[in-house]
Amino acid sequence: MSQVVVYSSDWCPYCMQAKALLEKKGVAFEEIKVDGKPQVRAEMARQAGRTSVPQIWIGDKHIGGCDDLFALERAGKLDTLLHA
Repeated sequence: MSQVVVYSSDWCPYCMQAKALLEKKGVAFEEIKVDGKPQVRAEMARQAGRTSVPQIWIGDKHIGGCDDLFALERAGKLDTLLHA
């Protein structure tokens, strides 16, 4: 299974939705919280090209945010990426 990394915030409903989908699929993921950590958020933004959370990586591929993750699921492509 590919390594999954989720940059998130405790109060972000989109972060909660994305993590819930991954948990429902039984996917272990590394969560990196950006709350009160401007350096961590800046590093995430540098890597993702976006400042919003969540930002999700599967393996070395940047997926994007919650909407992007759910779009992959609806298209039937998420499981393929997770099990690559």
